[in-house]
Amino acid sequence: MAEGDSMRQAANEAQAGDDPPKGDFPVQKKSPKLCGSNYPLSIAFIVVNEFCERFSYYGMRAVLTLYFLSFFHWDENLSTAVYHAFSALCYFTPVVGAIMADSWLGKYRTIIYLSIVYVAGHLIKSVGAIPSLGNQVVHVILSMVGLFLIALGTGGIKPCVSAFGGDQFEEEHTSERSKFFSIFYLSINAGSLISTFVTPVLRGDVKCFGEDCYALAFGVPAALMVLALVVFIAGSGLYRKTPPQGNILLEVCKCIGFAIKNRLKNRSSQIPKRDHWLDWASEKYSKQLIGEIKMVTRVLFLFIPLPMFWALFDQQGSRWTLQATKMNADFGIYVLQPDQMQFLNPLLILVFIPIFDLGLYPLINMCKFNFTPIRKMATGMILAGMAFGLAAIVEVKINETDMPRLVPEESLIRVLNLAKNPVQVTIQDKDLFQQPVEAFQNPAEYSKLLLNGEQQSLSFTLQYQGLSLPFNYTMKEKLVYSLIVFEAEGDLSSRLITDLEAKPENGLAAVRFINGLNQDVNLTIDSKWFIAVQRNYSASEYSLLERDKYNNGKCITEMGEFPLELGLLDFGASYTIVITNVSGGAVKTWKSEDIKANNVHMAWQLPQYLLISAGEVMFSITGLAFSYSQSPASMKSVLQAGWLLTVAVGNTFVLVVAQTAPMAQWAEFVLFTVLLFAVCIIFSVMGYFYVSVDPEDLEEKEEKRETPSRGNMISLVTQKTKL
Repeated sequence: MAEGDSMRQAANEAQAGDDPPKGDFPVQKKSPKLCGSNYPLSIAFIVVNEFCERFSYYGMRAVLTLYFLSFFHWDENLSTAVYHAFSALCYFTPVVGAIMADSWLGKYRTIIYLSIVYVAGHLIKSVGAIPSLGNQVVHVILSMVGLFLIALGTGGIKPCVSAFGGDQFEEEHTSERSKFFSIFYLSINAGSLISTFVTPVLRGDVKCFGEDCYALAFGVPAALMVLALVVFIAGSGLYRKTPPQGNILLEVCKCIGFAIKNRLKNRSSQIPKRDHWLDWASEKYSKQLIGEIKMVTRVLFLFIPLPMFWALFDQQGSRWTLQATKMNADFGIYVLQPDQMQFLNPLLILVFIPIFDLGLYPLINMCKFNFTPIRKMATGMILAGMAFGLAAIVEVKINETDMPRLVPEESLIRVLNLAKNPVQVTIQDKDLFQQPVEAFQNPAEYSKLLLNGEQQSLSFTLQYQGLSLPFNYTMKEKLVYSLIVFEAEGDLSSRLITDLEAKPENGLAAVRFINGLNQDVNLTIDSKWFIAVQRNYSASEYSLLERDKYNNGKCITEMGEFPLELGLLDFGASYTIVITNVSGGAVKTWKSEDIKANNVHMAWQLPQYLLISAGEVMFSITGLAFSYSQSPASMKSVLQAGWLLTVAVGNTFVLVVAQTAPMAQWAEFVLFTVLLFAVCIIFSVMGYFYVSVDPEDLEEKEEKRETPSRGNMISLVTQKTKL
């Protein structure tokens, strides 16, 4: 996870040491120690704060896509786009937080103020998820405002908390500081792991306001963020608080901007050329700063292809979660929520890091293979691409149980024969239903019916026991129909009803009832759902239920109350249940599966999670460690900003694809696979020509380089610049 990289960056900066602040400041008092060790007591508050904050962020984000899909009833593309817009904003705002902390407020006050914003965002988001509070417009506005504040809060404190923890240690306690960052990283993953497992349970297994309890699923993370703020403030008297020392990122941006501006002003061929375009900033900025920026730009150039990895990686919370809603989640002893599968990533990260560091990498070194950081990162890209290739294969298998996609001037039809004998159905000018339909025969696949316009009136002929009976029905395009054939008062009759056009969302089961009795009935399903169905083969509307066995229902008729057993209503299936008669003190029913249940098990997502988590360990951890090793200590915060921006750009790319290039989901997975493989090739070529350097050696070379003397700059426009 990218915040783990932020933590490692803080470790590097802390070990490198901060420049002493300018001016007179009170000497920092020493913090009390934990149990006589060299660990400051203050770090306990910081670690607990980080655990609670990560719980609140990942817990909220775990259910976010399904919230958009189920609560707002947005389509999958819009839900995905907004999810990734939020994720991108969370990785743009760390730049704002770093500038606030280094140039204005200092780390401590920045964490406090932005945590308050963070809490406000969570509370507004939770209130916006209460169904009875206003209409959908109100819900959307509250949710978007809440998400914006959360993004500002979580992104703003991201570069501050880990670095603030490093500030608590005295310079001579580098070993303890290093171990602290390991504990800090563990708290990040522990918060993520627990929240991504628990929050979906609060959403799906707890019901409030008659539906999934999103208010609770957002409210618990909000409470954890309040706790995080309280814990952090409680340790205020123990912290070592360093004053703001200026933001190097702003200085770098100003230097680059001045160099570009100066170069554009001095394009004359009479002006001597310079070895590097950044040398055009030498009139205003020191050679040391320019040299360090040159080192950073070499690494930032390698960052250009990296957003594509994050474009794939962050789809675990959007596209992969949506894929899980169309799968069978029954693991025997436990039924997993579709958004719970995300807990596999932090779990696998905690497992893979020691395996890779203590097992895989040493084994590769023993084989005399030079597994350089660039090669590790490229391997991580390949693994992520393979994960999406597997996701595409799984998606193709899932689609096998989907309803056919309808086009204009086309509809689907099937026959339900509820009479006592076989019936032959003939449709005017259509070559369908060649064989007679047996009584209560499980219906075959829907048949495609071609129309001559948006709608068409068709003549149906039913041949039954030597009789030929005509019926006329108007069929509309892009609809799915069932023709019910039944006996009413000794005569054959029929009724055309509309069916579901697609699978129920979020793994729910859909059920409707046809009342074959000559009296109205009232049905109770598991003491929660009440359905009234009129007599003589009238059909109810579909009801959406959680996947479960429903054997405790009741059927109330004029003759009395009878038990009603429906059996298992499975993930993603649609059922028609016909009440045929009452005998022996029980209701007799016949169940037809209109749309097949999800038959691809959610466990088939495990390989893709294994691959992308292994890819993250190789790509993310290796990548930032390598880039830090290639830059001077004073520029590590600039590299952190660049790294986080690659995550933001990757998420932005996903939302652009989701909104501008809608396609079948398996095709989109294939597209991302191909794009990442192509980017991997480009990155490998760039890495092949990249020459690793020691920043200290490069700094010495920069100091020895000669720059153009002032005497050669008589004609430069920048002579007029006030220095």
